[in-house]
Amino acid sequence: MLDQLRVPVIAAPMAGGASTPELVAEVTRAGAFGFLAGGLLTAEALADQIAATTALTSGPFGVNLFVPGTASGADLSGYRERVRETAGTEPGTPHWDDDEYPAKLELVTALRVPVVSFTFGLPLVREVARLKAAGSLVVVTVTTAAEAAQAARIGADVLCVQGADAGGHRGTLADDGVSPGGGELLGVLAALRLVRAAVDLPLVAAGGLVHGADVAAVVTAGAVAAQLGTAFLLCPEAGTSPPHRRALVDGTRPTALTRAFSGRPARGLVNRFLTRHTGQAPAAYPEVHHLTKPVRATGDPELMSLWAGQTYSLARPAPAAEVVQRLHLEARQAVSDAITRISPL
Repeated sequence: MLDQLRVPVIAAPMAGGASTPELVAEVTRAGAFGFLAGGLLTAEALADQIAATTALTSGPFGVNLFVPGTASGADLSGYRERVRETAGTEPGTPHWDDDEYPAKLELVTALRVPVVSFTFGLPLVREVARLKAAGSLVVVTVTTAAEAAQAARIGADVLCVQGADAGGHRGTLADDGVSPGGGELLGVLAALRLVRAAVDLPLVAAGGLVHGADVAAVVTAGAVAAQLGTAFLLCPEAGTSPPHRRALVDGTRPTALTRAFSGRPARGLVNRFLTRHTGQAPAAYPEVHHLTKPVRATGDPELMSLWAGQTYSLARPAPAAEVVQRLHLEARQAVSDAITRISPL
C-alpha cells in the first residue's frame, strides 16, 4: 500500500493535536497518505477521530500508537520544584500510565484500520498477528539497524526509519537515559542506508524532510516513501496551536533535543524552559510528561514544547493539498535534474 502511492509522501502522526482528520483527509485526497496520532488520546477520542476521518475520505489512512514502557521509579520531586520555579505555576503530578494502549489496540484491530504504526517500542508478536489477520499493515518506527532487526523479527511489514533531524519525539525503542537522543544519532540518509543493508523490508524515511528534493533523495536511497511532519504544521488543516505557528513562521530559533518536557528525547525549538531544564529531566516518560502538562498548557511560547525538525524554517503556510502537490512537482524536478547531472558512462 505505502509503496503504491501516487505521491510518495506521508503526513506523519503528530501527537498533541497537530494531526487532525481534516489534515489526513486532504493529504489523502492529494494522492499521498496520512496518519492520525493515537498517542496521548483516550481510546474514545481516537475512535471519534477515526470516525471523522472516515467521513471525510474514502481513501486509506493510518493510526499511530505509542507502545507503553515501564514505570521509571525516578524521584521527580526535585525536578518538579525546579519546574515550578521556572514556570510560576503549579506543575502536574508525575505518574505512569499505559496511554490506554490495550483499548486503542483493540479499537484499531476491530475497525480494521488499513495501516497501524508503532512508536517508542515493539508490539507483541501476537498483537502483530492479530492486526495482520484483520487486514492491517503493521509499521514500526526505528532509528538504527539493530532496532530494525528487532522489528523485523516480530513481523513488521514496513519500517519507518527516523533520522535524528526529525522534529518531535525520537522513535528509539529504548531510551538509554544518558545520550541527548536516547541512543545513537544518525541522519536520515545514514540511517536509511544502514537499515536497508540490515533488513529486507519496505522502508519509509523520516527526519528533516521539507522539500520535494528531500523526497527524491530518500526515494532514490531506497525508501518507498518520505514521511514529513514539520512540513505540514503550518497547514490550515493542522491543529498546530497559534503560539507554535508564530514561532515556526518566525524561523529564528534553533532546535535542540531535550527530555525536559516529557522525559523522552524530542526535538523542538529552543525556548526558556528547554534551555533551563535540558539535562535535568530524567528518562521518565510519561511521568515527566504529566508533570509538565499544566505548564505547557499556559500557551506561553517560552514554556511550551514547540516540536520542530531541523529544517523547520523552510516550511511554508499552505493548504495540505498544495503542500503535497508542491512536494510532488519538486521531487520530479529534482529527479530530472539529477538524471541530467549524472551523465552516462
